Amino acid sequence: MAKSANADNNPKIEFTDNPLAPEIYASGATGFFVSNGVITITLEAIRADHGEKPGPLKRTVVGRLTMPASGAQGLAIGLFDFLEKQGFKYDKK
Repeated sequence: MAKSANADNNPKIEFTDNPLAPEIYASGATGFFVSNGVITITLEAIRADHGEKPGPLKRTVVGRLTMPASGAQGLAIGLFDFLEKQGFKYDKK
């Protein structure tokens, strides 16, 4: 017997949480790139260079998030909606 499908006639894909997934802190998104429908977002964090005194602050790449354009759109819309519900209103100046 075939597995049931959702209204879009696609099989249901279940979500599995992973509490051991790496977590990255980024203070900003410094760059965006698109190639063949794949979006790459470069993430940065401000770090002190303790090799010098006083330690200058530097913007350091800490990771890159790469995902299909449709996923990136979903991320942008979902994040904007979440921030708005938390009281962070977009103020275009």
